[in-house]
Amino acid sequence: MKFFAPLLFAVQVSVVFAVPLAGPTVSLDSATVTGVTEGRVSRFLGIPYAQPPTGDRRFRPPELLSSYTGSVDATSAKPACPQQRDKVPYVSDGLLKEVIDYLIKTYETNTTPDSEDCLNINVLKPVNATTDSKLPVLVWIFGGGFEAGSANGEGGHGIVERSIDLNDSLIFVSMDYRVNGFGFLASKEVKEAGVANLGLRDQREALRWVQKYIGAFGGDPTKVTIWGESAGAISVGLQMVANGGETEGLFRAAFMQSGATIPVGDISHGQVYYDQLVSTTGCSGSPDTLACLRQVPYEKLYDAISDTPGIFSYQSLHLAWLPRVDGDFLGDSPQRLAQQGKVADVPFVSGNCDDEGTAFSLTSLNVTTDDAVREYLKTVLLPPDVPDSDLDELMRVYPADITQGSPYDTGPFNALTPQFKRLSSVQGDAVFQGPRRFLLQSVSGKQDMWSFLSKRLKYLPFVGATHGTDIQNVFGGGDMADYLIRFAAILDPNGSTGIPWPKYTTESPNMLTFQDGLPSLVITQDTYRKEAMEVATKILLEHPL
Repeated sequence: MKFFAPLLFAVQVSVVFAVPLAGPTVSLDSATVTGVTEGRVSRFLGIPYAQPPTGDRRFRPPELLSSYTGSVDATSAKPACPQQRDKVPYVSDGLLKEVIDYLIKTYETNTTPDSEDCLNINVLKPVNATTDSKLPVLVWIFGGGFEAGSANGEGGHGIVERSIDLNDSLIFVSMDYRVNGFGFLASKEVKEAGVANLGLRDQREALRWVQKYIGAFGGDPTKVTIWGESAGAISVGLQMVANGGETEGLFRAAFMQSGATIPVGDISHGQVYYDQLVSTTGCSGSPDTLACLRQVPYEKLYDAISDTPGIFSYQSLHLAWLPRVDGDFLGDSPQRLAQQGKVADVPFVSGNCDDEGTAFSLTSLNVTTDDAVREYLKTVLLPPDVPDSDLDELMRVYPADITQGSPYDTGPFNALTPQFKRLSSVQGDAVFQGPRRFLLQSVSGKQDMWSFLSKRLKYLPFVGATHGTDIQNVFGGGDMADYLIRFAAILDPNGSTGIPWPKYTTESPNMLTFQDGLPSLVITQDTYRKEAMEVATKILLEHPL
């Protein structure tokens, strides 16, 4: 059964709470939803968009709500979906510890408490928006390595405020979706049951909710832009190739920061982690292990998932939990779908930070020689079927010369080990920079698109303009926010602020480049590390993660 087919069962939801009398209200079906107002923005937080994925609904696609009745309290954030406990690199003292502490604070989101009952959505709107306003809608999909994160982690308040200042008022929406093993369980059992990629299906269900209800908040369901960073940006890219590029009318544009159509492989690649959960939770003897996992006490399952490798484990970006090809929602490797032209025909923006891989290479500082790098690539970071000849090529185009590694353009500095900058370059290009370039070049000439590169915070010791640093360009009140808001409003990021941002084509691969100092914005060309990225992309196209 296709995931987007009408569901045979939907339960009516009636949520009754005592709500403040003075708060802003909207009507959804026969319910009154009450939020809060701060300044020029009204917030409606934690509105359920699907049935709680608890009990027998665990490890199943999201189920529709038939209608809202009664009173819905949307005055405060609701719990995040279950978060995987990750073990970050431990350093006792020194500058490296300060850098790691900074990264943790930067990547931290407001994710506590968490709960399985978590499929909620937030809507922020200008106070004066009415059902007749028909404002564009910006839907944020959070990042977190597909193992953590929350809709409450980044505030859309500043985005809405800035949109008002630009006379391009918009509605901001964010949703929670299942992550880690709760949202991305993968195995032959999962495929046979048709319950793969649940986190992506949650996102899709939230987008359907937007279509049905955003008009009540003053939004226009025909003017939806999906936007994300990191795993959120990857999610955006995968929503663009889901169902062969069919959007179902759920969005008209996309904006991706540090993530695109990554080279993920078959759902069978997750079997080892499924089997680990089955064993750890005592389900090995069950004739139906998936049914058994649905009955495992929450805390026991939560602990078992947290014992699987996280993004800050030794295997780093070779993630345990992430979207995989299931033959249904994702019919093939996302990069092959892009090659085949099965990409949503919508304008989009896709960009990166300059030093994407540095933060993720802090877990492999013990890899210090050429032989150790080769062994790490062969047995840990890359799929096991990558041939030795491909490894030879990868080692050649990403040399040990620290002046060529990441953080880029920092000469002999930031070399935590003789191989740190080399591995940082490989990881950043293979998982972030390469997939972005591949997507852009695969669809060049078919739709409007723009690209960017953030080189800001290059001065951070060891990590430079690392993954996630571009977020400050938006949520921190930065200049990228203006481009984003205009893009959501008129499908073109250009306007009265910033510098002109030309479109990206294969012939003119223009990149709006954000940099420290003056000028803070310049246009550069997406031609750097051409051979290296081609090698990395070819390897993962033929041997996806």
